[in-house]
Amino acid sequence: MPLVDISIARGRTPEQLRDLIANVHDAVEHSVGAAPENITVIVREVEPRYWARANQTVAERASANK
Repeated sequence: MPLVDISIARGRTPEQLRDLIANVHDAVEHSVGAAPENITVIVREVEPRYWARANQTVAERASANK
């Protein structure tokens, strides 16, 4: 019963997130042979101002690259 928990910065379209779920689901099914009905994929969207790496938020990094 694989559980895949994905955290991603908010800002993708619903279609992009649905595509992500489908591709991850397929990868798990094919790589470990899990039955499709046993695969769970969770996508957690995080506001860019609350996601930081190297003491810089995603929002700050995006502003600096404009």
